[in-house]
Amino acid sequence: MPDRVASDGEAVTTYRARLARSGGTRRPCLRLPEDVAVTPGDIVRLVLDGTEYHATVEGDADGTVVRGAYDNRRLARADGEGENRLVAWVRDTDREAGESVDLDEVTPGYLYGLRVPGRRAVYTVTEAPDSSLSAIAERLDDR
Repeated sequence: MPDRVASDGEAVTTYRARLARSGGTRRPCLRLPEDVAVTPGDIVRLVLDGTEYHATVEGDADGTVVRGAYDNRRLARADGEGENRLVAWVRDTDREAGESVDLDEVTPGYLYGLRVPGRRAVYTVTEAPDSSLSAIAERLDDR
């Protein structure tokens, strides 16, 4: 059975992140703090209200950003396919661009949780797959 950890537990590092606007659109995105150990092109897991989604980390002139969270890796890499769960989460939590959110690092470089400051969350810990297994999965996704 996978371990579960709370957002306020010692095993979780919490960063203050900021919601922003995605380019010239009105669609919200997540601006990542510099201390988060991800690079553009990484695909991470992002937990929103207890459900785990996939998100691609992108880079721009201001640093790293997540523009959406999707149901699977393929949708996270595709442009404009599938429902953007990050947009729905922002809407459902009554947050808007410029406001802060808490970004919980559960598994560095792999699993993160997003929550409204002051709220508590519990995460199921999943480890990043072995790099060779990840490479095989990416090749299969590209077919």
